[in-house]
Formats: sequence, structure tokens, C-alpha cells
Amino acid sequence: MTLALKDSDATARLGASIAPLLAPGETVLLYGPLGMGKSTLARGLIRALTRPDEDVPSPTFTLVQFYDSEPPVAHFDLYRLTRAEEAVEIGLDEALDEGCAVIEWPERLGDDPSAWLGPDRLIVSLSEDGPGRVATVSGAGAWESKLKDLHV
Repeated sequence: MTLALKDSDATARLGASIAPLLAPGETVLLYGPLGMGKSTLARGLIRALTRPDEDVPSPTFTLVQFYDSEPPVAHFDLYRLTRAEEAVEIGLDEALDEGCAVIEWPERLGDDPSAWLGPDRLIVSLSEDGPGRVATVSGAGAWESKLKDLHV
């Protein structure tokens, strides 16, 4: 599925549309170069699960932020990891045991992120499209069928 995102509001709306479909144990993997809107999409998703004015800073330096929501959600930024094992050290396993995870820079988990994650994953790749962005969305596990319910 390919979606045109004309601005940051559209990117946040995509995140908000993903939120009600998330279940415990699932991950949303956000791919794309710096400045493509990964944090904006994560912010829209998290605010849809918590409250519209939730403070959702990028976890670039803290590496992870946990949010009390239903399901509980953890926002990971793996950009600064040097080893995939560090994701477990900062709580990836616990986050997936208790809720779901939104992961920026999942490529830091290696060539096969499924080694670290459950089977149910939504993959969102963001790329530049003139002044806007394009989101290429695909799913694994339960997300293969959930994609039909994703309305932006």
C-alpha cells in the first residue's frame, strides 16, 4: 500500500489511524532517512492512544519512552545503537510482553528484525516526494489482514 502524505499533519494522521489497530505484542517499524517524519508519525500514533496533548518527545537521546495507554506503547529510537542486543537491554522484550512498540531505525536490529520481534509487524517506509512524503506500508503476521482496515 502506498500513501501520499502532503504534510506533517497527514503523517500524524497516518499514525493516528494505525493506533486503534494495534494489539499487545505488535510492532510498528518506521524506516526512512533523517527528516522524513518518523517521529511525527510516532507522535500521532501515541497521541491517539493516550491524549491529544500528550508530550511525545523524540527518544533520540533517551532511546525509549514508555506511555501508559491501552495497549501500553513504547517508542524506541534505535539510531544510536551499536549492537542489536542493546535493544533488549533498553527494554524491547518487556515492551512487547506488556504492550506494543513503535521503533524508529529498526534496521539497527540487523538484517532480520524478526529475530528480535514477534511475528506481527507493520512496516512503514517514508520517503521524500517533492514537498511531501510517501509512505509505503506493508504487514507481517496479523498485519497482513489488518492493512485492509487501515483508513487514512
